[in-house]
Amino acid sequence: MATYSTNEFKGGLKFMLDGDPCSIIENEFVKPGKGQAFNRVKYRNLKTGRVNERTFKSNDSVESADVIEMDLEYSYTDGEFWHFMDPTTFEQYAADANAITDSKDWLKEQYTYTVTLWNGSPLLVTPPNFVNLAVVETDPGVRGDTSGGGGKPATLETGAVVRVPLFIEIGEVLRVDTRSASYVERAKD
Repeated sequence: MATYSTNEFKGGLKFMLDGDPCSIIENEFVKPGKGQAFNRVKYRNLKTGRVNERTFKSNDSVESADVIEMDLEYSYTDGEFWHFMDPTTFEQYAADANAITDSKDWLKEQYTYTVTLWNGSPLLVTPPNFVNLAVVETDPGVRGDTSGGGGKPATLETGAVVRVPLFIEIGEVLRVDTRSASYVERAKD
């Protein structure tokens, strides 16, 4: 099994800690004036979804996590599990609520998501950076307001709520940045 030393730590690195696969969110290298250098690491336990912090001494090493990332197409939900399909082999994977916590607002059928698998079961579902979603509820549009001042909340077809310009109306399809949950532009077909 491969190992990573602390000088290889970076955001997104998957490693094993106390028997669970984890992913680094933030890594800060600290070199105090006196004493040994260390890495302050903020990481997510991929099995539980919890975010923790831990300090590693320099020259420490961790075991790499044997995880696989696959691009899978979202098919449907049965209320308990969210089902994804490999478009080439048609193999299906069922993700539980822990795996989709961060991407639940962006799940749309027929879209491709990056799914992290560990021992054949989904641990984490990552949405694409941009998705096109229709507005299902918002206040009436205001004509002529094309500047960036102001805004209003809009509910999208997946249930996500984003702040949009005043001229957006119900039924319009928007391009949304899933990383910041923000409006980008009207979608172009």
